Amino acid sequence: MAKITSDPAVRSLLNRMPEEVQESFTEEQLVHLKIAIGARQWGRHSIDSRGVVKFFKYRYYFVFLAGRNRRELNENEKKVAWIFQVVFISILTLIFIIVMALILYLIKSALGINLFDDFSLGIWHSFKSLFV
Repeated sequence: MAKITSDPAVRSLLNRMPEEVQESFTEEQLVHLKIAIGARQWGRHSIDSRGVVKFFKYRYYFVFLAGRNRRELNENEKKVAWIFQVVFISILTLIFIIVMALILYLIKSALGINLFDDFSLGIWHSFKSLFV
């Protein structure tokens, strides 16, 4: 079994102590320290933004973390995650369809094709005015 002192969390904790204090811990004490600090380990996140905002005489901290979820989800959390996925994919699909429709409309207008006589949405004129 690997020594507990090679564990990154324990090593990080010990590195912040004087050497004589580091050497005073037994393996059993270090195991219990790891258990005590283990629940507070956040791990690494793709996005980890932390800061403090002063508002009048008070200071407030904020933390924004994002990354891959490594936890096991219960049934309710799975349902909510599924709903958010459906909503997210639906919104992305809608945005894609709107952008594609706009591109097709601009191509149609650039080729001079009119679907309805004497009717225009004005998008082509606005687009052209950006480059004139």
